[in-house]
Amino acid sequence: MSGIPVAEDILDTAIAVLPLAEVATVLGTSANKVRQMLRDGQLIAVRRRGDLCVPSDFFVSGGVVKGLTGTITVLADSGFSRTEMLRWLFTTDDTLPGSTPINALRTSHGTEVKRRAQAMAF
Repeated sequence: MSGIPVAEDILDTAIAVLPLAEVATVLGTSANKVRQMLRDGQLIAVRRRGDLCVPSDFFVSGGVVKGLTGTITVLADSGFSRTEMLRWLFTTDDTLPGSTPINALRTSHGTEVKRRAQAMAF
């Protein structure tokens, strides 16, 4: 048992995912460090075609999308499972800039995304 929490792959197959080795390359770190980030709840993994993968939308040039880790923490504190977090991050919301929470985070609207995540806890 790896101890890495894995979400169900509820993502549309058009959403690109990166195997852990590629995530390590993108982040300029080791695959072991990526596994630790998954265990620590900084990222969310899915199993696709037998491989542990992370959605490529979680990354920008230079690292993890700003605000993603904090948003995952807020959702976890609200009792969301990894699968529910993933579903929420990729669900269309026309009232958000970017149309999904992950795209809003990618376009520097993290405060609004976290506010909505916190509001769901009540």
